Amino acid sequence: MQTTCLKALVTGKVQGVWYRRATQEQALRHGLTGHATNLPDGRVEVLLCGHQEAVKTVGEWLWKGPENARVTHVEFEVLETHAPDDFRTG
Repeated sequence: MQTTCLKALVTGKVQGVWYRRATQEQALRHGLTGHATNLPDGRVEVLLCGHQEAVKTVGEWLWKGPENARVTHVEFEVLETHAPDDFRTG
């Protein structure tokens, strides 16, 4: 299986609605590492690293998010980087 890292910038009502924690739960459920971090401009930055199909699955989930989130846009970038050992929120 091929591994990859994907960076996503998620726009919408994604802060204060458990978006980071729900993203962490999805990532861990699919065996991914990375992070989900609030940005000062109201977006959430997500890094997903692991098996390509799992990254794709969670990447698609980012458009939905948890129940109270209202995602309006997700911008993706495939990264050539060393995958972190765990998944963190910040």
